[in-house]
Amino acid sequence: MKRILKTTFFLVFTFFSTFGQNQFSSPNKKILVDVGINDQQTYGKPSVTISYKGKKQSAVLFENLLVGLKTDQQNFADDLKLVSVSDSKKIKDEYTMLTGKRSKCINFANEKVFKFENRKGEVLEFVLRAYNDGVAFRYQFNTISEDEQITEEMTTYPIPEGVKRWAQTFVIGYEDFYWLSTTGKTNREKSLWSYPLLLEPANSVYTLISEANILRDHSGSYLNNTGDDTAYRVQLYDKKLPVSGAWVSPWRVMIIGSLADIVESTLITDVSEPSKVANTDWIVPGPASWIYWAYNHSSNDYKKVIEYVDLAAEMKWPYNLIDWKWNEMGNGGTVTDALKYADDRGIKTLLWYNSCTSWIGEGAPGPMYALNAKEDRINEYQKLNKMGVSGVKIDFFNGDGYKDMNYYIDLLEDAIDYELLVNFHGATIPRGWQRTYPHMMTVEAVYGAEWYNNNRTLTNRAAKHNVTLPFTRNVIGPMDYTPGTFTDSQHPHITSHGHELALYVVFESALQHMPDRPEGYRSLPVTVKDFLSNLPTAWDETKLLSGYPGENIILARRKGDAWYVAGLNGTESACTLSFKTDFIKGAKKKTCTLMKDGKEERSFDISGFSMKSVKNSTMEVECLPRGGFVCVIK
Repeated sequence: MKRILKTTFFLVFTFFSTFGQNQFSSPNKKILVDVGINDQQTYGKPSVTISYKGKKQSAVLFENLLVGLKTDQQNFADDLKLVSVSDSKKIKDEYTMLTGKRSKCINFANEKVFKFENRKGEVLEFVLRAYNDGVAFRYQFNTISEDEQITEEMTTYPIPEGVKRWAQTFVIGYEDFYWLSTTGKTNREKSLWSYPLLLEPANSVYTLISEANILRDHSGSYLNNTGDDTAYRVQLYDKKLPVSGAWVSPWRVMIIGSLADIVESTLITDVSEPSKVANTDWIVPGPASWIYWAYNHSSNDYKKVIEYVDLAAEMKWPYNLIDWKWNEMGNGGTVTDALKYADDRGIKTLLWYNSCTSWIGEGAPGPMYALNAKEDRINEYQKLNKMGVSGVKIDFFNGDGYKDMNYYIDLLEDAIDYELLVNFHGATIPRGWQRTYPHMMTVEAVYGAEWYNNNRTLTNRAAKHNVTLPFTRNVIGPMDYTPGTFTDSQHPHITSHGHELALYVVFESALQHMPDRPEGYRSLPVTVKDFLSNLPTAWDETKLLSGYPGENIILARRKGDAWYVAGLNGTESACTLSFKTDFIKGAKKKTCTLMKDGKEERSFDISGFSMKSVKNSTMEVECLPRGGFVCVIK
């Protein structure tokens, strides 16, 4: 489909063989950034222009992207002078991820530091990096007075009307849909938007906007275009953010390129702090049986809980999560009894906690107030470690301010000494902590299958939503969607069995919570059960083979020498999804197990064959409306 290029946004850009001091490019020369002062005045507003040069076209993606900060004492945004620019510095380091879409990662970029001075002679440093798959920048002060507070960040992304965007309104918990729109206008008094925000600013060129590397005393942020539909400004969650001495901001991140560049990018972790965990032997990704989806409040029922322990043992899953109200467990045993029962069967236990930052009034589930104070948290973690508990799910967070971020960090850092895995639920989005704290296994921050409990909204929207999440929310980090439901919760699902099975591969989460009831899994074909019993939840490599948000996707993930290819149909019509297999080394020598839609929505068509039989290295799979498939090639 042809798209009309908007004036001042999609300008054809000629890349020069030499750049000025304020210009530099990504290592592969595809992305060019240019920093200057708006209106070319001696003093003015600093701005950035970001251009992209692809094989088929070149375009200016952001022209006059405003940058700067304001404090309660000084202006570092409207009236600045560029006083110096550093030489281009090459950033390159390799790191290993225990979880996520890729095990071996490379932080590879060119960096320049721009020093801006206000009329008082105070300096703000603007650190800018150009990556092969995007741009990242942050602000820093070498010194700032102890009583000074940041009141506004002036980073503003210009997004003209007519540009396609997949945007989620800002709500605490980040549980909403990513709506496709071509306008920034809304019917609401305030137009507030969550990260990540996906744009298609040029034909087949995309940008995903987010933030990364939240450190202690950092405020989270969101986007605000209230009053100007085309200017999306970074809005700090805190109205006043205390700073003192040397200070750096989080990274503002724009992942740029094709949809494959977006989905496969590790830019969020590239710019985040290295791991703080020395011994990581205890950090083991894997599936976990989970009681809540089918039986909301039954974690206080010993007999029901041990059914899910038995399920985990039967399915060879390493973990079982006991959800809220386990501290009230009865009907034949206590949580201590449940832990022993699980341990005797080789199953590790995860326990739920209330963060006690939200929903702490009458009727709030427990355990309560166990993790808030430092001394209480250490005592609780120590007790859990002695009991043999492997991890905690902490729920109901209520903000993205610096105090909230400090609490998240406290929970993570104190968990290291007691070797506890962490799952944040009802929480903020991942911002790179999965690298710094690799025991942070997953985060909710998604409108997931749990919502089949609450109302009928997800029933008719799930297929389209599921095919949008891989291009938006799941790009930036693990996502505890709790995928793969073959029976029904309180409200039905109308996605096919093939679709539900594919979610286990398409959605990345180091702890993949298996939500269905035991009889749902036991009724599945043997081949499907074997697949679920051997399901990887952390990957060595990820490739987007094809797709478009809300329509369809084919995603391939590698673990060892095995490839898992999954496809989703997000539409209401049957379709054929196809993909080339030549990306697989030695494909012709491998075999494939294909699990796809049967004739009916809740059935499978299963086959096994040699890859030698695949003509022209192209596999074609017929999918039902809202259907899908998985093929395991090894």
